[in-house]
Amino acid sequence: MRAILILVAGSILASCANAPPPPYMERSPSGQRAYETLLAGKVPQRPVNCLPSYNANEQSTIDGRTLAFRVGSRTTYIMHLSEGCEMLGSGTYALLSRQIGGPGMCRGDIEQVVDTMNHVNVGSCTITDIVPYTKP
Repeated sequence: MRAILILVAGSILASCANAPPPPYMERSPSGQRAYETLLAGKVPQRPVNCLPSYNANEQSTIDGRTLAFRVGSRTTYIMHLSEGCEMLGSGTYALLSRQIGGPGMCRGDIEQVVDTMNHVNVGSCTITDIVPYTKP
């Protein structure tokens, strides 16, 4: 009986040892300025399901959860990412899309963040939203 109590107490303590996930860090002041500059004078449109690969050329990393893709001077697509790609906003990390062919980068696709110096995966996330902003 005593052994069972010790096992139950040990499992309760072990379950408390899990740390909560780190809180999402807000956008840096420079990232906020870049975000505002890209969207200045533009109006949000209805979210789209996919960003065609031919529109994914001019990518800017706003922060680890927000990417921007400029298409000419009139349209900017803002792509929101789920948790897991926070490292994207720092250092020598790049977003890697594993999809070959298909319509482009789509909502629900899993993306990976790769350390380009060491060639290792440092995180992954899902595309949660793609919102086009256009000049009226």
